[in-house]
Amino acid sequence: MNRVKEELISYIDEKKLVDMTADMIRIQSYPGIQGQETDVAHYIKSIFDKKGIPCQVKEVADGRCNVIATLDSGAPGKTILLNGHMDTVKADGMEDAFIPKLIDGKLYGRGASDMKGPLASMIGAMIAVKEANALKKGKIIFTGVVDEEHKSMGTIHILESGIIADGAIVGEPTELTVCTAHRGLEWFQFHFIGKAVHGGSQQEGINAISKAVAFINAMEERLIPKVYAKKHPLLKEATVNYGVIHGGTQLSTVAGECDLYVDRRYLPEETYEEMVAEFQDLLDELAAKDPKFQCEMRVMEESVMKTGYVHEPMETDLEHPLVRTIKKSVEIATGEGPVMSFFPAWTDGGLLKAYGNIPTVVLGPGLIECCHALHEYIPVSHLPKAALIYALTAIDFCHS
Repeated sequence: MNRVKEELISYIDEKKLVDMTADMIRIQSYPGIQGQETDVAHYIKSIFDKKGIPCQVKEVADGRCNVIATLDSGAPGKTILLNGHMDTVKADGMEDAFIPKLIDGKLYGRGASDMKGPLASMIGAMIAVKEANALKKGKIIFTGVVDEEHKSMGTIHILESGIIADGAIVGEPTELTVCTAHRGLEWFQFHFIGKAVHGGSQQEGINAISKAVAFINAMEERLIPKVYAKKHPLLKEATVNYGVIHGGTQLSTVAGECDLYVDRRYLPEETYEEMVAEFQDLLDELAAKDPKFQCEMRVMEESVMKTGYVHEPMETDLEHPLVRTIKKSVEIATGEGPVMSFFPAWTDGGLLKAYGNIPTVVLGPGLIECCHALHEYIPVSHLPKAALIYALTAIDFCHS
């Protein structure tokens, strides 16, 4: 493997990876742009085309396109999927967000860590494996997908196209930490319905804010302790957070409506249906005690995926061949023992594992704490290390 490492390193150029990341930062791909990610997809295809790696750009919806590249050895072996998203969040308040700047070994710009840097490392890995003629068995598939920051239409489209893989790496920024799990996610809106009347006739009204308070108190007393009692050896615990509340119209009017927004993160051993039922049971209990209690629970529009899909958790066994392989690759590429952890946010890995039955690991260059931030950056030194990790893992895994 050390011989293969040295050969791959000769084809992994840090400057080219930086230039590639910078080019993609310049190509804006946040919501509101026509086609949003499609210009990034065509840019990536142009790179693969120059290297003779078969690549396609495929429309997902409304002119927004995925890009798929395949490196096929032509010999039987395993297939590994390298998956990353091309969309970014908006650059609200970020100065010169799309003018990449290299300062003290850090490349700044919107999407640097989340996740145009990781995309560059995956592309660089594919190119290095091709030029080193290192893939003797199996197949490597790269998918640059749309819409991960919202409804994950891109990865759902990949799954529904019938893609089959024995393992996948999602390149979200982990500082090269090997993440084998993350929680599931759902965002709920609780719409409390009261009766608005003038404040001078309060007894004739129903205060929706007070009903929301009753629900919050019930959550604090009965649901939240139950949620946090659910433990996981790696993910630690399930979580619930009520983060936003809006109610009423003016001080002199009894609030006729109130909305409470709740973030729920659930563990792999929990089902989505069980998690929803916990909230509904609490609402039913309150309604049974109070005939004036009325609440409609719904999933927030921002969290609704295509029918049949939800933000499932992800977990891959620590003894799975993909995990063992990537751990070894990290050690070879960095000279240090791999750091094992969980990913603190949700990723498309939840879809790959739950709906594609593809064992998945999250690993990438960059830092999660600076994603979506005003000063997003990626350490330049991460890029070639990640490319080497991806390349070594793909070769070893496909050959095994």
